[in-house]
Amino acid sequence: MKESSADSREGMPIVHMHAAGLDIGSEEIWACVAAERDRGSVRKFGTFTPDLYVLADWLAECGIETVAMESTGVYWIPVYEILERRRFEVQVVNAHQLKNVTGRKSDVQDCQWIQRLHSCGLLRGSFRPEAEMCVLRAYLRHRAELLEHRAAHIQHMQKALQQMNLQLTQVLSDITGVTGLAILRAIVAGERDAHQLAGMRDRRCEHTAEELVKALTGNYRNEHLFALKQALALYDFYTTQVVECDAEIERQFTNLKPTHEGDLPPLDPHDKVDTHSKNAPNYDARTYLYHLAGVDLVAISGLNASTVQAIISEVGLDMSRWRSEKHFCSWLGLAPHNDVSGGKVLRSRTLKTRNRAGQAFRMAAQAVSHNSQTAFGAHFRHMRARIGPAQAIVATAHKIARTFYHMLKDHTPFRQLSAEEYQRSARERELAQLHRKAAKLGFTLTPAPAPE
Repeated sequence: MKESSADSREGMPIVHMHAAGLDIGSEEIWACVAAERDRGSVRKFGTFTPDLYVLADWLAECGIETVAMESTGVYWIPVYEILERRRFEVQVVNAHQLKNVTGRKSDVQDCQWIQRLHSCGLLRGSFRPEAEMCVLRAYLRHRAELLEHRAAHIQHMQKALQQMNLQLTQVLSDITGVTGLAILRAIVAGERDAHQLAGMRDRRCEHTAEELVKALTGNYRNEHLFALKQALALYDFYTTQVVECDAEIERQFTNLKPTHEGDLPPLDPHDKVDTHSKNAPNYDARTYLYHLAGVDLVAISGLNASTVQAIISEVGLDMSRWRSEKHFCSWLGLAPHNDVSGGKVLRSRTLKTRNRAGQAFRMAAQAVSHNSQTAFGAHFRHMRARIGPAQAIVATAHKIARTFYHMLKDHTPFRQLSAEEYQRSARERELAQLHRKAAKLGFTLTPAPAPE
């Protein structure tokens, strides 16, 4: 709650009259309120749940309405959730906003400095989606970690095979596919005959059975077979955990309320090719996302159901939280950061960020970079010729993010543009720019006659 006041503290006007500051650690929490709120304006609390309730009671007794906190890791989450449940306005502040003044590096002085800045309205809370979306985000982040752990055990299986000179990776693009898993399970069960193992080849496998026989003729050793057995068991275990996590994610999708009213037209299952990724969810994520957002975001080139649900869980469904598409792309870490002095741009670069949604858009840009038929692919090749492949990925991700923003905000369907349409539009923009430059210099452009 913001209030205008003529009061000031050390020359700065007070914007939040009922503000508190918290400095949170793993074992203790330091809280500060204004001196007139309590005789002991700075107090220390523990991090056990009863201590957090005592903290909330003390803030309520002091008449606090808004709280700013600084924390690292995940220590702030239980404090945030308990205070939010008690109807406080809570802001998690980026530590970079608090370290501009030197000489203040103790827990007591930190919480006093946070309270002072927050009361003067000089702090900005970090973005956090709605509570229900945070639940979905927690499930999806946990699922991503499970896939990372499972990927490590795939590498362990590859290492064990290589140590036995079983060159399965040379004849199979994925050893966890249908053919690969059938052969691995047979080897762990005791089968050593290369011809018997090659007979498990799926008909869709590119390499012949004779090539598989040569690849599966190796030097079997007990210590490497034991490592292969355990890696395969752990791979199966994490696969089971992913399936259970998918069931929880699907249940959470059913609890979310759509952002639109009325019926939606049915999805066209043939408007986008399914990649059949083994990491894809076991539920119909595209349909859930379509009914939740009111628009088919998966139709955007480069995005699939897994990527879209990850982005939605990070940014939410309310695009009004950002004033424009420029603010949205800047938050994603996809917009250039310009250092300006004297009206001149001294340096322009993209800031390093760990924004998960921004990384998802970069992955989408990497996917469309290989597609020569879409406008996004043509845009990537155009930018690559100008600024190089690394920056072209960021520029293409920026373009995809703008499309995502407008589709979700305006509920407009995606219209696929071909590479030819993009080239035609780019040519028209270039001609218009040349006409403006010629007119500025006092010249007139005249098209050259076509060669015979």
